[in-house]
Amino acid sequence: MRGLYSSMMTDGGVRPAQGDEQAVPDLPTTAWAVLGMLSHAEELSGYDLKKWADWSLQFFYWSPSFSQIYAELKRLEKHGYAVSRTVVSEDGMRGKRMYAITESGREAASHWVNHSPVEPPVLKHSVMLRAWLGHLAEPDRMREILGQHIEYAERMRKLAEVDAEGSEANPEWAYPSAVLRWCVKHYEAEKEFAEDLLADLDKLARKRGRRKSSK
Repeated sequence: MRGLYSSMMTDGGVRPAQGDEQAVPDLPTTAWAVLGMLSHAEELSGYDLKKWADWSLQFFYWSPSFSQIYAELKRLEKHGYAVSRTVVSEDGMRGKRMYAITESGREAASHWVNHSPVEPPVLKHSVMLRAWLGHLAEPDRMREILGQHIEYAERMRKLAEVDAEGSEANPEWAYPSAVLRWCVKHYEAEKEFAEDLLADLDKLARKRGRRKSSK
């Protein structure tokens, strides 16, 4: 079945945006995420970037580990998209490396945002996979699985709501704030869909039970 993105695909790949003469830099999406976070501040440490990822990215993309963040920072420095310096504490005993986006890095990030092909989001929903194999599951266990997922969706909704409200205090975070509000709605819908699925699976479990009892 041909869907929304199928017209963009050709020979197993995605067509480059029409009229885009400059090639999109060949970097993983996580690198663009890290570079994008740098674009929101003058300087950030690796620890700062991890906090930013946990505060915002985790709700719609993912939160990379410290090792992944530092690996991407090295990659960005190699490409000239970021620079770093060591800041020593007042006592001279500790130092931390601060990173900043360069002008070429800002241009590259802007190019990626504006000209990279629109790719379909990849959904890897292990809970739905287990529900899809519900004929192999014990009914009570499937209820527990979906119940835990419903609790997770509600917890994420509350966290996203708190972060969305907190981001409104800073006008420079207008776009992250808008995305966080989208995340709130996303997890509201995820919870509702899971509750509907749980009701459907309960019906299937009752039917399965009746068939077994009639044998």
